[in-house]
Amino acid sequence: MADDQKHEPRPGPSAPGEYTQRRPQAKGLREALAPVAGFGVTFSSMFRPTVTEQYPRQKVPTKPRYHGRHQLNRYPDGLEKCIGCELCAWACPADAIYVEGADNADLPDGGHMSPGERYGRVYQINYLRCIFCGLCIEACPTRALTMTNEYELAGPTREGMIWEKQDLLAPLREGMLAAPHPMVPGTSDTEYYRGEVTGPVAEQVEWVREHRPDDPTLPPEPAGPQPEVRRVTQPSGRSARPSARKGAR
Repeated sequence: MADDQKHEPRPGPSAPGEYTQRRPQAKGLREALAPVAGFGVTFSSMFRPTVTEQYPRQKVPTKPRYHGRHQLNRYPDGLEKCIGCELCAWACPADAIYVEGADNADLPDGGHMSPGERYGRVYQINYLRCIFCGLCIEACPTRALTMTNEYELAGPTREGMIWEKQDLLAPLREGMLAAPHPMVPGTSDTEYYRGEVTGPVAEQVEWVREHRPDDPTLPPEPAGPQPEVRRVTQPSGRSARPSARKGAR
């Protein structure tokens, strides 16, 4: 190309600074209704029946996978699933969870709060920060933390919106023993995680009965042997009751 050749700009669709409509324009009836087309959703909803939920007099059940209040679960023998690893606190994007772990070895007489070496000594969830995203549930390695369908979490004070461990723990079901108590003899945390522990055994019951005899979760003690009752039978030739003596004349 010769050096003296001038490079002329390619002619554009319009002059510089002038707006050009590239979207196809509606014509005819569509052009006439274009100003009110944005109200189509509004007009279509005006003639639909209004559905009002009469809350709180009528509470509509939530969906099964609804993300509601958190719950700390237990194993069938009553030990807690939380091991105080703090992974849920690290995964929380709102910094709403606070966890402090402790060692089961520090508990007296071989008691355990959870299987393994550690347990959650302090567990708090600040529901003023929680966004119910469920990332803490995904991070929990023992399925200790799950979310229920409970959504009524309002409160009159800010302090009351910080839920403690005792507020989040699942209630003890029938047959469970309140922690602390030893693990099932001959098992490790692996058997607990696999679901091979189905309930407390006699050794755990005896440990709790020895250390906490007034524990309300203890099963009733088996009744002792009944006293033997001997029945005395009267001979057939004798009367059961002596006859009344006749009075003196």
